[in-house]
Amino acid sequence: MSAQLLNGKELASKKREQMKEKVQKLISQDITPGLAVILIGENPASQTYVRAKQKACADVGIYSKLIERSDRISEEELLNEIDLLNQDPAIDGILVQLPLPSHISEQAVIERIAPEKDVDGFHPINIGKMMTGEDTFLPCTPYGVVEMLKEAELPLEGKHVVVVGRSNIVGKPVGQLLLNENATVTYCHSRTRDMRALTTQADILIVAVGRPKFIKADDVKEGSVVVDVGINRVDGKLCGDVDFDEVKEKASYITPVPGGVGPMTITMLLENTIQSAQQRK
Repeated sequence: MSAQLLNGKELASKKREQMKEKVQKLISQDITPGLAVILIGENPASQTYVRAKQKACADVGIYSKLIERSDRISEEELLNEIDLLNQDPAIDGILVQLPLPSHISEQAVIERIAPEKDVDGFHPINIGKMMTGEDTFLPCTPYGVVEMLKEAELPLEGKHVVVVGRSNIVGKPVGQLLLNENATVTYCHSRTRDMRALTTQADILIVAVGRPKFIKADDVKEGSVVVDVGINRVDGKLCGDVDFDEVKEKASYITPVPGGVGPMTITMLLENTIQSAQQRK
């Protein structure tokens, strides 16, 4: 029995149709949601992501502003760019595309973005609100993962969720969001002893480690739900952190790569930008 696909692409396009209506309503009240993206340097992966974000904005009617700067920009100059956007009434969301050149502090940049325009959900104030279950901008990838699980009507309360990976962008926040949904959450990482003993207990396994086909069939429980957040390029092809062909024979639900979590990340970024514009109203 092969697993059912959790199709992020389909869900993303359904959500974006609903967003078009929300944006039209705001525009009719003289508010056009605006997203500013700052792109530093010429990292091809970053350029691809930024193009996808701009296209998605155009599709739903969000105004997007792209600011491209050389990777020789100083930290101070970048922080000044952010200050200008913080004060710009046409901009509801600010996103600085990561990674940044090594001479610029990621943390300083994240903390400089006004929390009410932090549509990436990375500002410490917004992370703190997420931890305490307050209303705030949620980090886009974890938010997308939880939306996919809810849309598939998969029960979360009381389920054992195992998260492999503990990054500030995916691993930590996705565990917290599922804890907020009353799941029981275990984190695994590079220092975990006997990881398989834990991953095989998972009702829901979320993998975000950036290692191609890291999780095999022997690492998952029969009938579990497997969410693969990884995007790796191997021999010119995209693949996830889960060995899809092996694991799909054992899981009940699984996300494909590409077409799984990826489209949901950008969709939740749009959702956060629209939410910010509604708050401006």
